[in-house]
Amino acid sequence: MEVRPLADHVVVEVVSQETMVAGIVLPDTAKDQLQKARVVAVGSGRLLENGTRVPLEVTTEDVVLFEASQGTKVRVGGHDYLLLRESDILAVLAETSVLA
Repeated sequence: MEVRPLADHVVVEVVSQETMVAGIVLPDTAKDQLQKARVVAVGSGRLLENGTRVPLEVTTEDVVLFEASQGTKVRVGGHDYLLLRESDILAVLAETSVLA
């Protein structure tokens, strides 16, 4: 079974990892507030009043940060996902190389 979000919704899979790809370490106080997840699927975008659709800024495979209290938990095909609105996403984590 596949999950296909509608409009400005995003399906994410929570990643439990204390140190992020870019080497950022979240302090204990932020761990309870922020979560990191991988985007699994995105909707077609938000529909404006004039009928045009605004595409989402996030794409599949993006790694994002969001507040832990946001989203709706869903279980599909034995996997746990969260359904978020794009506006619930605080940041996209970019994988960058750090020069030594």
